[in-house]
Amino acid sequence: MKKSLIALGFGTLGLGIAEFVMMAILPFVASDLGVDIPTAGHFISAYALGVFCGAPGLTFVRRFQLKNILLGLTLIMIAGNLFAAFSVNYTMLLIGRFISGLPHGAYFGVASIVAEKLADHGKGSQAVSIMVAGMTIANLFGVPLGTSICTLMSWRVTFILVAIISVGVFYYIYKWVPQVEGLPRSNYKSQFHFMRNAAPWLIIFSTMLGNGAVFCFYSYVSPYLTVSCGFSTDIIPFLMVLAGFGMVVGNLVSGRLSDRFSPGRVAFTMQVIISMALLGLFFTHTLQLTSIVLMCICTFGLFAVSSPLQISIIHFSKGGELLGAACIQMAFNLGNAIGAATGGIPLRHALGYEYTALIAMPVAMIGAILTFIFFKKYESRQPSNEI
Repeated sequence: MKKSLIALGFGTLGLGIAEFVMMAILPFVASDLGVDIPTAGHFISAYALGVFCGAPGLTFVRRFQLKNILLGLTLIMIAGNLFAAFSVNYTMLLIGRFISGLPHGAYFGVASIVAEKLADHGKGSQAVSIMVAGMTIANLFGVPLGTSICTLMSWRVTFILVAIISVGVFYYIYKWVPQVEGLPRSNYKSQFHFMRNAAPWLIIFSTMLGNGAVFCFYSYVSPYLTVSCGFSTDIIPFLMVLAGFGMVVGNLVSGRLSDRFSPGRVAFTMQVIISMALLGLFFTHTLQLTSIVLMCICTFGLFAVSSPLQISIIHFSKGGELLGAACIQMAFNLGNAIGAATGGIPLRHALGYEYTALIAMPVAMIGAILTFIFFKKYESRQPSNEI
């Protein structure tokens, strides 16, 4: 495995911890700053807002070397997490979380292009999956580690840890990632021209719906397992590790499959599998072992879709590759938000937690249909050497 790809993966590891650890340590942060839990939830929203605001900024830095852009984004990661760590009130932490989110989508956008350029011939999707792997490892190990540090010491130390990781990312990108061929020069307006075509929009909406469907269920996975399935709360951390392991494997497997078949075909197949797994989670929630397997299939599929769609948007956003790749991360985050809100609908009507999976199933299927249209109408007609 190339050291340059490992360096890029460390970056997504730091971003993944920064994004998801707040959900685990929210009560500690709220208590320390003297705010209630719903108000502290704004810290999660502030990060997502930073993702949305930071990604379009790539249109202004396209002329710089890609490696230099990555180094600049890493500096913002360090600054944002240090600002968060030393925040003394609600407003300061809100600003710190916003700054922390700014480089997220932009980093994924630039790193995806760099990873593909560094890949051996015919292994572009696999290279992108290695870069994305840091995000899955963050869910598997990083977030539990950050939560433990928060419990034993302070939530501030958790963000200091992320800042330290980001310093390491800066060093390894500087040391291991070579200067790669830059993107062709283009003016500001021309970077948006790819949006005139239907293909990138199909990819973006497919990403949003596919991701949103899984998070419609996964946002409430803990009460689903305890209330609907009857698991003890003591075993939930272990089950979450299994779910995280599914993410890691799904991401790496899909990278290899995408290079062998095609990204669109793999993404469509995975989204259909997710749809069937969600339906199974509703009907078999009383069968504990089956529910665990289906949950892991969902998390496997969640990141098995990530790399194929990330590489697809690069191929279908010529002239605006940085913006297109960043848009995928915007779609992922929007899907998370929509999914969590959608999953709450049956709960507000006093239905069981298994209904979060039922309402998610048609959302996932719509995402699969959009991916199928993209594959048949656009990807399958593109010359094989361009896919």
